[in-house]
Amino acid sequence: MIKRTLEPVLKKLALQYPVVTITGPRQSGKTTLSRKVFPNLHYVNLEAPDVRLFAVDDPRGFLAAHADGVILDEIQRAPELLSYIQTIVDEERRPGQFILTGSQQFEVMNTVSQSLAGRTALLKLLPLSIEEIKGQHLPDSVDRMLLSGFYPRIYDQGLNPTQAMGNYFETYVERDLRQLGAIKDLMQFERFVRICAGRTGQLLNMQSLGNDVGASHTTVRSWLTLLEASYIVFLLPPWHANISKRLVKSPKLYFYDVGLASYLLGLEDENQMSRDPLRGHLFENLVIIEALKHRYNQGKRSNLFFYRDSNGNEVDLIAENGRKLSAIEIKAGATVNPDYFKGLKSFMIAVGDRWQVTSSVIYGGKDIQRRTDSLVYPITKCPELFREAGL
Repeated sequence: MIKRTLEPVLKKLALQYPVVTITGPRQSGKTTLSRKVFPNLHYVNLEAPDVRLFAVDDPRGFLAAHADGVILDEIQRAPELLSYIQTIVDEERRPGQFILTGSQQFEVMNTVSQSLAGRTALLKLLPLSIEEIKGQHLPDSVDRMLLSGFYPRIYDQGLNPTQAMGNYFETYVERDLRQLGAIKDLMQFERFVRICAGRTGQLLNMQSLGNDVGASHTTVRSWLTLLEASYIVFLLPPWHANISKRLVKSPKLYFYDVGLASYLLGLEDENQMSRDPLRGHLFENLVIIEALKHRYNQGKRSNLFFYRDSNGNEVDLIAENGRKLSAIEIKAGATVNPDYFKGLKSFMIAVGDRWQVTSSVIYGGKDIQRRTDSLVYPITKCPELFREAGL
């Protein structure tokens, strides 16, 4: 079992709050983490129809059977429980009494925020990070990393990534979509998701997406909401500030797991990956989500953006901490090129001296370089860069 970076954060919050809620994609390790950290709590999976029926029909009796504390898996399947949990925690005020998990972020977060405001800590657990699989589990090449993705079962059980991702996507379409919303044409929706994979790392253009898949703007918007809600796609917002440049306002589209994006693009081996025109975008996807994991694994919210002005000057990743900014350019090439720094230099000029900016490059090579104006780190060392850059 691979140790998760979020573990000490989860333990600490369970000593401070009566309820801790963990959301994240299916199979990201929420259940395994919860049961490892809290081995003495009862575990209940609300996906089981008979268990869910008991919880919904007799919530008081159900919770009374777990008065000593309980892990409730997939809480979005029985949201009615939350009001009864609120009453219990208000009366008993006992920390760590309920650990809730859910794989549908909008539904879970909205329901929990309404019923348990101020009573629950909120955490997000994404698939494994590079930091967590360093050593015996880390793939031996960038292309293998892009193909494999980071779902724990692939590493724990030595699964073939293409087969694992195929099973994951089929299960998602057959199970989660039925819970989240009605999709009239599953084949058209699947084609839409694959088209989204082809737009990885690009500005979101719903009109263009709709034209390519033959769906209306309204349908595309609803489908994107479903993909966001079930932790399939992540929309990175643009960075905005009161500077003289005209800035892009559309978000950029990424997948929470780069291995799933690679599967949806039909990539099955390293030779295909090395020649694919989207390899650079997939590499960028990997780094963006690694930065997001770095934030979430500290129990923090996303502070991540990208920068692009109307002249096409761009920085792939901006992390904002007050008046401090970390600007990171992401390049898949294995050799550092002077062009890697153009966007960073343009950004530094644009923001002037109103922000304190650190400038960095993450690339596909192996060496660390400490240049006068920028840090240069290989992808395998991105956790160290994130810490040094203050993410």
